[in-house]
Amino acid sequence: MNAALLLVVGCVILIVGYVTYGKWLAQQWGIDENRVTPAHELEDGNDYVPAKAPVLMGHHFSSIAGAGPINGPIQAAVFGWVPVLLWVLIGGIFFGAVHDFGALFASIRHKGQSIGEVIEDSMGTSAKRLFIIFSYLTLILVVAAFASIVANTFKATYDESGVLDKVASSANASTAMISILFILVAIVFGFLVYRRNAGLGISTVIGVAAIVLCMAIGLNFHPLYLNGTTWMIIVGIYITIASVTPVWILLQPRDYLSSFLLYGMMIVAVVGIVGAHPTIDIPAFTGFVDQATNGSGVSLGTLFPALFITIACGAISGFHSLVGSGTTAKQLDNERDARPIAYGGMLIECALALISLCAVGYIWKEYVPGGVTTPTAVFATGISRMCATIPFLAGAEHVIYSLLILAVSAFCLTSLDTATRLARYMFQEFWLNPGEDVSSVTGFRAILVKPIVATLITVVLGIFLGLNGYANIWALFGAANQLLAALGLMAVATWLGQIGKNNKMFFIPMFFMLIVTICSLLLTIKTNLGAIGAEGAGSWPIVRLVLAVLLIVLSLILAVKAVKTISGQKKNA
Repeated sequence: MNAALLLVVGCVILIVGYVTYGKWLAQQWGIDENRVTPAHELEDGNDYVPAKAPVLMGHHFSSIAGAGPINGPIQAAVFGWVPVLLWVLIGGIFFGAVHDFGALFASIRHKGQSIGEVIEDSMGTSAKRLFIIFSYLTLILVVAAFASIVANTFKATYDESGVLDKVASSANASTAMISILFILVAIVFGFLVYRRNAGLGISTVIGVAAIVLCMAIGLNFHPLYLNGTTWMIIVGIYITIASVTPVWILLQPRDYLSSFLLYGMMIVAVVGIVGAHPTIDIPAFTGFVDQATNGSGVSLGTLFPALFITIACGAISGFHSLVGSGTTAKQLDNERDARPIAYGGMLIECALALISLCAVGYIWKEYVPGGVTTPTAVFATGISRMCATIPFLAGAEHVIYSLLILAVSAFCLTSLDTATRLARYMFQEFWLNPGEDVSSVTGFRAILVKPIVATLITVVLGIFLGLNGYANIWALFGAANQLLAALGLMAVATWLGQIGKNNKMFFIPMFFMLIVTICSLLLTIKTNLGAIGAEGAGSWPIVRLVLAVLLIVLSLILAVKAVKTISGQKKNA
């Protein structure tokens, strides 16, 4: 299969999906551009701040993307390029984009509050609290994992005797320096746009030029050589401050500017794929069982459910509903912006997943025997080599590779910041009774819902877990994330039914994702039952076993509540 043809045809299908299905959804749900959004109704200069559509798209896209649409398709390519292509296109248009658009729409009709509040509206307070507990614990795991990833990207390398190896540490030190300078640029950008009313266009040009300058400085001047633990503490301090800082100071401008890194990365990738137009070496279909053909020696298992758990971002991801209903809904300037930002943002992520498939297809013969196995390295290697075959980019392979790695690491930091703020929102909402808001809570709960208190609890838990073995339960994250997607679909479906809107487009996606998740968790239970008592396993198989059982119980409880709610709505209708 020609990589350029696959990418072009795939993108055309995604555009058609946006123009037709996305528009139909907006009509069915009643998107009203004349309705006041929570960003205006509840504007507080901190969390509720209206943002121009391009700025909010930058935040939303940067937050949901991260490394997900790169990692998933590359890992799942062991099943063949056809299953990956079909799931990205079908899942993206009819599952993921519907999920993201629905979550954002439901949230803006609930004062910008989370999916938990949407669930309370249709399924009751107990269902809301179950969902929030699950979402909060999932976000703690995200904070732990992404903080660890960022710290490892920044940390210095030491030899066996504990002596700093500056040569081996140079790339990480450069990334750290560029990231710090980038934060400073974002703060200045936010001040100019929101406090000096500078034009967005000219500010963007200056901001992008400043990013290039940051890269030039960071690549040539990087004096920070710190170990991983020190960076974890620094990252913890940063996300604590970032989570309580008004969104216009850091979150909006940094995510908007960082989105240009991702757009630039995608443009470079498209130029490389179209210019090189290579044949993808991946077989169309390798079989229903992964024979550990990716060089890592670890099998993904069977195509069902592994394909649908492995490719989350790029098809459907539960984390997106938390972003849409957590930060994006509080900044949406007009309801008409919901479709391009939520539905369109998901389809752009699908396009990135297709680019990732082309990248791994180009170096498939190295990926299979284990020559290059880390998904980020696979992506950067594949794209940079394709670009190097184009005459005017010959000799730029190393530079392009470095820039691609930098872009991916920047989005890990963006997702970390957003996840921390989302966890803070979730923690605060858990303590609210129906009809209450943070300002009206009294007693001990008034302390717990304070932004700084909720943030500190979140950060301490996340950093502690990041330093003490989050990897032992990270294997459950894929299933937990897709369970979150199923619950998000259920929440929006029940609410739409309650207000008399068409919710039938949610039925197949939500039941499919629920079945996928339960099957994956059952396989996890089987695996960990066999691992209990194995030499060196310790108590972690028991921990994973208990967590998997709890996730299945949670999913069944909320599924039963959703079915009863929807059935009751049909009878009343």
